[in-house]
Amino acid sequence: MRIAWITDPHLNHCSLLSWEQLIGQLNDCQCDAVVITGDISEGDDVVFQLLRLADAVTVPIHFVLGNHDFYQSSIDRTRAEVGTAVEKHARLHYLRNEQVIELSPTLALIGEDGWGDATAGDYERSIVVLNDFRLIEDFRFQHRSQWRSKLESLGRDAAIRLHHKLEQACTQYSSVLVATHVPPFREACWYEGRTTDDHWAPFFVCGQVGQVLLNVANRNPLTKIEVICGHTHHGGVAVLAPNLTVTTGAAVYGCPEITKVIELK
Repeated sequence: MRIAWITDPHLNHCSLLSWEQLIGQLNDCQCDAVVITGDISEGDDVVFQLLRLADAVTVPIHFVLGNHDFYQSSIDRTRAEVGTAVEKHARLHYLRNEQVIELSPTLALIGEDGWGDATAGDYERSIVVLNDFRLIEDFRFQHRSQWRSKLESLGRDAAIRLHHKLEQACTQYSSVLVATHVPPFREACWYEGRTTDDHWAPFFVCGQVGQVLLNVANRNPLTKIEVICGHTHHGGVAVLAPNLTVTTGAAVYGCPEITKVIELK
């Protein structure tokens, strides 16, 4: 089983040449599936890009959405439009709407979007103001005093949904691959070889998803849990427990490429 993992391709920023190079990589790597860990495009374009990808390759595409995928739209509307597109194209699989996907008799794939949920770092003293707050309707039409509550709610929703899937997967499989967009731990939130500080952590770590991952990993020590994520555009590997590893993928705007070919035995 060979999986072509892509993170943060931002296909709305890439040239035709970059697009053709990406499709060439995908068709040449002889993968059995593609997994994308978010920031595929933006809300007014993400469905087009997903369908374009699905028409260009011959293997299943499993994906989650990132914060940029909701720009110029709302979270619920984008998810609904993506869900409708997935129903029309057999190769597309939105992992948020899927349960446990069997990749082999011993290996499962699950996923959730995740969100920087304001539970790590120091939200109140942070100097960071993301474009999310002016480009996603859920925040743009709220007073900034409500932003923290919304971030926490998005993280909690992802954590609850992931908990159910992960518990189920651990009862049936010896290995679980978890795809999400936002790093679930500070230790996995990389930037230029270092992990995040208190200013950026509230927006670049989904702490509630991280807590679920740790809890389930500790209760299932014989199950290997591997998490793949993006969001930071900088790569690194963090080992959180003997059976829990998080790999964060690097990415460059305008140059989408395969982050890694994951070989699963």
